[in-house]
Amino acid sequence: MIGDAFDSTINTSLTLHSQYYPSHIGIIAKMGAPAARPTVRLGVFLPAGAQVLDTACVDVLATMSHEYLSLLEDLVPPPIINLAPSIKIFYIGIVQPGEPIEMTAAMSIQCTHHFSDPEVGPGNLDIVLVPGPDPRLSFERAALDWLAAHAARKETDILSVCTGIFICGEAGLLKGKKVCGPRSMQTQLKAKFEGSTWFGDSLRWIQDGNFWSCGGVTNGNDLVSAYARHTPKHFPGPIAEFGVNICDVGDRPQQYETGQAMFTLRMVWQVIKAAVMGVGKRKQT
Repeated sequence: MIGDAFDSTINTSLTLHSQYYPSHIGIIAKMGAPAARPTVRLGVFLPAGAQVLDTACVDVLATMSHEYLSLLEDLVPPPIINLAPSIKIFYIGIVQPGEPIEMTAAMSIQCTHHFSDPEVGPGNLDIVLVPGPDPRLSFERAALDWLAAHAARKETDILSVCTGIFICGEAGLLKGKKVCGPRSMQTQLKAKFEGSTWFGDSLRWIQDGNFWSCGGVTNGNDLVSAYARHTPKHFPGPIAEFGVNICDVGDRPQQYETGQAMFTLRMVWQVIKAAVMGVGKRKQT
C-alpha cells in the first residue's frame, strides 16, 4: 500500500536498538499513547456527484488514522501508531443511506448519512470536506443551510476542494473571506460571489479562519496536507508529517510556479492545437 514511501532505515534502526537495548522497546512502544484516544469526525459532503480526484484527498487524512496505521504495524513504529487519532468518516448526501452517489469516472460512493441525520448535525463533526461537483448544478436549500450551520461553528473546519467552492458560495460561506477555487474559473467566480478576496490565480490553497479552500482537483492533496500540518489539535505534528510522506504529497509550494497569464496561454495553445487536429481529421474523411 505504501510502496517505498516509508524509509526502511527507521525499521533498521529499531531492529538494531532492540538487539542491544531490548528493555527499551517496551518503553518505545508506549511512547505517544494518549490517555484516551481522540476521535476526529470527518464528514464528506456530497449534495451532488463530485470529481473522484477531488474526493480522494480524504484518504490522505484517513492515512493518518490509528485504524489505518494499525494495519501497517509491521512497518510503522509503535510511537506513531499510538499517537494517531481515531478517524470516523461519514459520506453525507441528499439521498438515503445505502444509496449510491454518482461520481465521475463511472464510480459511485455509498451514502452513509442523509444530511438531516442528527449524528452528522452541527456540533457533531470536526471537519466537513466539500469536493467539487458540476458547477452548473443547483443544490437543495436545506442541504446548503446544513453546511452553513456547520461553518458557523468555529470548532468545525470546512475544507472546499476545486468547484466545491460553488457549494460553499451558495451556502453563503464566502462573503468577506480570502478564498481560492479553480484557476480557470476565477473570472466566473468573482462575478458570481462578490464580496470575497480571490487568490485562486496565484495560490493552490488558502485558509481564512475555519474555512479552507483550494484550486482544482489534485490541489485537494495540497490542501489537506497543509490543513493537517496546521491543525495539531486533530493531527499531532509527527502524525501529519508521517501521513503526508506515506502518501507522497504535500511537497508542492502554496504559490503556483507559473502565473495566471502563462496558465491561460498554455490552455489556449491546447485549444488551437485541438482545432487544427480536428480540421486535419475532417479532411481525411
